Amino acid sequence: MRLVLLIPALGAGGAERVMSLMANHWAGRGWDIRLLTLDDGTRPPFFPLRKEVRHRPLGLLRDSANPVQAVWNNARRLLGLRAAIRAERPEAVISFLDTTNVLCLLATLGLGLPVVVSEHTNPERYWLKPIWHRLRRWVYPLAHRVVVLTPRTLDFFPVSLRPKLRVVPNPVVPSAAGGRVDIALPAGRWVVALGRLVESKGFDLLIEAFARLGPRYPDWSLLILGEGPARTGLEALRDRLGLGGRVGLPGWVSRPEAVLGRADLFVLSSRFEGFPMALCEAMAAGVAVVAADCPTGPREIVRDGVDGLLVPAEDAAALAAAMERLMADGAERERFAARAVEVAERFGMDRVMALWEAVLEGCGDLPRTGL
Repeated sequence: MRLVLLIPALGAGGAERVMSLMANHWAGRGWDIRLLTLDDGTRPPFFPLRKEVRHRPLGLLRDSANPVQAVWNNARRLLGLRAAIRAERPEAVISFLDTTNVLCLLATLGLGLPVVVSEHTNPERYWLKPIWHRLRRWVYPLAHRVVVLTPRTLDFFPVSLRPKLRVVPNPVVPSAAGGRVDIALPAGRWVVALGRLVESKGFDLLIEAFARLGPRYPDWSLLILGEGPARTGLEALRDRLGLGGRVGLPGWVSRPEAVLGRADLFVLSSRFEGFPMALCEAMAAGVAVVAADCPTGPREIVRDGVDGLLVPAEDAAALAAAMERLMADGAERERFAARAVEVAERFGMDRVMALWEAVLEGCGDLPRTGL
């Protein structure tokens, strides 16, 4: 089967990780995978791609200085994307992320192609500009299928769209923990977090929670892996709380799984999520976790009291209490860690990709994907 996979770029985010896994999986089975990105390809893919995956950057991302230029740039994107998809002659298209999904559905109008779009965050909380919000509402009915990550996300969409909605979680691969890491790791015991440095990830809450525990746990440190626009504010908060020597913000690392596997505790402090890959990968690496029970994602992944702890979202005090419970009890950390690795079976690659193939087979005039 020849598939076009579409995403804005192949950076270090969770959706990018998932699309890379999907492309590699299907290419490994002999499918003809054409991975289109809207960027110019200046930065290579953060996650490795098999040589059989044909990655084609389209160079269609361009900043707009005013509304008129925005209209022109989006028209250019639509025409360029339509031409690129037609040139690939796929049997179906899978698109990731809201605004790109909208562009994909508009660009493929009249081409007679099955198009599947996938949401990768909580659409109730993730802010879109009003025009994109309206466009999503208007054009999503054009999709053959709309894939969401959790059952609770279904409630965001109108009843009229329900026949097209499908739930497919993110896949989790067994950890490749171990090997070289490209940053200096803290001495003693340490907590790790991973994600873009943006307000939604709640790293300010995590730093505040850690500050509450610091005096009682002087041998513990906090390491937050990632990069983003909130860096300056997080560094200022860290320094204001007197944690300059105990909270590290080293940026992205080339092998985050190797760092995760060496941590004593992983914390997800997000205000909202889709289906957090960082949480899954920490658990697959055999690390005990504390996760904010934000509206979608963590509750589907963490079995509270079995392989981790769930706490109310946006509550630094509750986060600190759960962290202290595990920081103080090595035996409970080890018990949770031993069960956490089961996440790679519960959301295993073959199981999740079978769900994706069922989505494709349900699109209509497609050959059965096993052929």
